[in-house]
Amino acid sequence: MKSLLTKLVEAEVGKVIENEPLAHHTTIKIGGPAEIFVEPKNIESLKRTLTIVREHDASFRVIGRGSNLLVSDEGMKGVVIKLGQGLDDLEMDGDVITVGAGYSLVKLATVLSRQGFSGLEFAAGIPGSLGGAVYMNAGAHRSDMSNILVKAHILFEDGTTEWLTNEQMEYSYRTSILQKKRPGICLEAVLKLSQAKKEDVLAVLKQNKDYRRDTQPWNYPCAGSIFRNPLPNYAGQLVEEAGLKGYQIGGAKVSDMHGNFIVNAGGAKAKDVLDLIEYIKKEILEKYDITIETEVEIIGSN
Repeated sequence: MKSLLTKLVEAEVGKVIENEPLAHHTTIKIGGPAEIFVEPKNIESLKRTLTIVREHDASFRVIGRGSNLLVSDEGMKGVVIKLGQGLDDLEMDGDVITVGAGYSLVKLATVLSRQGFSGLEFAAGIPGSLGGAVYMNAGAHRSDMSNILVKAHILFEDGTTEWLTNEQMEYSYRTSILQKKRPGICLEAVLKLSQAKKEDVLAVLKQNKDYRRDTQPWNYPCAGSIFRNPLPNYAGQLVEEAGLKGYQIGGAKVSDMHGNFIVNAGGAKAKDVLDLIEYIKKEILEKYDITIETEVEIIGSN
């Protein structure tokens, strides 16, 4: 890995760090070190990074702002690539918006709403990046990315790039084609919003922000919703009815505010969270004969 590290530094692809704690890059503040951590300075640097990684036959993982992510205590072998500064451009042409994958979703919703663009109000309070939102079809308040995405610029593992249309993304609940059928990295996306009265858009944005603040534990480090809703049931409601709110293993605790959130109550390890997830799954299956699956991505190995 030393030769790979040296090559990445020499290529001046951006920020390159050895053994960077991923707890610094996840919203739940948990995660062991990345063997090599790279934050590319632009799309071309990202492509160059992946070329070098492939030349060294090394494994890699791409992350955004670290929400919806649980990294093991052992961390990640190979290269972790963070899409952040340098991939956060924003261009507006009428109601057609082109956004870089590293752009904060919360910031984007706020910026566009202040200009009277409607369609992204649902993202108020979602602490991820645009790329992650496109990848997993992030959503809330009865809307999601599939309602506003025109097309996404995708970098595939073989180094090729392609613009995928909304239809080609094969969106469904918290899922896209990028997760299994065609693994790839969202570089940027084109969104189609509608013009509306700025006051009305901002009012909805504030309402959604207030709802999140009042019902979800953003005063604690967390990864967002832990479980997918087993529709027509809701994971948080099942956890609450099972009497599991407040249940704690180590530093990991089911939120007192919302049953579908596990918070880092202090010094939590990934193992604490994983043990708590398995306990909740077992209890819900035994009590209601319902299997719940995780929405949070679990990466690395303990």
